[in-house]
Amino acid sequence: MKKGKAMIVSLAVCMGLLAGCGSTGSGTDADSGADTVQGEVQSTESGKEKRNITLTFGTHQSGLPTSGVVQELAEEFEAETGIKIDFQITPDDQWRDLLKTKLDSGEAYDIMCVDADPLSLYSRINPEQNCVDLSDQEWVSRMDPIVLPGVSYNDKVYGIQFPGTRVSACVYNKDIFADLGLEVPRTYEDFKAVCQAIKDSGKTPLYEACQNGWHQVLPLFETGSYYVTLYDDLYDKLNKNEMKITEVTEIRTILGQMKECADLGYFGTDFLSQSVEGGVDAFGTGQAAMMYQSMDWIDEVINAYPEMDGKLGIFCLPWADNQSVSVNPTNNAYFININSKYVEECKEFFDFLARPENLQKRLDGGGITSVCWPEIESRERPEVVEYINSLPQGTVMQVGVSYIDPQWMDVGKDIDAMYTGTMTPDEVFQNIEKRRTEQAQLQKDPAWAE
Repeated sequence: MKKGKAMIVSLAVCMGLLAGCGSTGSGTDADSGADTVQGEVQSTESGKEKRNITLTFGTHQSGLPTSGVVQELAEEFEAETGIKIDFQITPDDQWRDLLKTKLDSGEAYDIMCVDADPLSLYSRINPEQNCVDLSDQEWVSRMDPIVLPGVSYNDKVYGIQFPGTRVSACVYNKDIFADLGLEVPRTYEDFKAVCQAIKDSGKTPLYEACQNGWHQVLPLFETGSYYVTLYDDLYDKLNKNEMKITEVTEIRTILGQMKECADLGYFGTDFLSQSVEGGVDAFGTGQAAMMYQSMDWIDEVINAYPEMDGKLGIFCLPWADNQSVSVNPTNNAYFININSKYVEECKEFFDFLARPENLQKRLDGGGITSVCWPEIESRERPEVVEYINSLPQGTVMQVGVSYIDPQWMDVGKDIDAMYTGTMTPDEVFQNIEKRRTEQAQLQKDPAWAE
């Protein structure tokens, strides 16, 4: 759990904008419109005391399941304690900058949802300065040790995580493939042929979601499991600045292939404005044939469109002819603002979420197939597990390589510019290394000392 130390994972598959600021809690009951006194104790018919307190919970769109299960649990928590959770949701592409601004100004939320990983946690949220040390909480020992490095800093635990290890691949509609006589592609050239046949049929071959700002970046860095098979000790050399990103020429190859597919219309006509959330409907209605997503997403589609059960398969998306699967042990995690007036109440909410019965509700209602709590049995689909176990596996690049994840949204903007023709694949490629160098020097990383 030491700062800056990458965790390499070997998988045994387990598979709004801001309405107000918030570290002080809300002083108004938004539902009734009546002013309330924070911390006021109210009696109930059962004799239990409830506190009239509102905790602000800042998050980005992708930080909460689309099913609303976390909000439902928050309502149950409020019914039990009187403590209300005010969710303030920001678009994905604005969240990281907004959170940093809020932290710097001392106006951050009581609870903060953060993309947690061991390499970027310090630069993203500086937990020693901004977050409550949760190491002594009972639930810490119950979380899967594999996720602890992502929510820890200098041997102290600062966050709580719920989703389990993520594995992503290309989800596809079996019926569309069967109707068109298509087979799962294993090379990029085969993939293009499949896309063209699907496009000719009037459907979107590969649903891309650029609106969120992060989905278009996945092909570059989630192909890390392939890169490490081509270069000895790749992640270690990159982290020691003994090798440059620009030496991993397969990243440039994939950028060129992404641009080619966009120009050929394989992502659809409006992919720059498509959202990740819209992908569920595109699949459920049969408008799209493929989408790169985590395996949990299959259940999300089936929950919304039960008739899709049994009709979705997966394969390794063959950018640069890749035939390996990348594993990501990190996910969204929740942290408590050290300057919150309601630290104990925030801890109480975390305790509530960590109850076994509520962990089960989180699994059952969150569009996920596992939680990072071994006491709760996962529910991965056997055919998914079998396929993924048949392929080589490795860690995603953003978890294994320093200064990749912090520039994720910037890379997304560059890719958008590449799609519109204002940047070339070469320029996007060079920018990744340029930003790595700038960030390393800003962090005074000794490996980049001149």
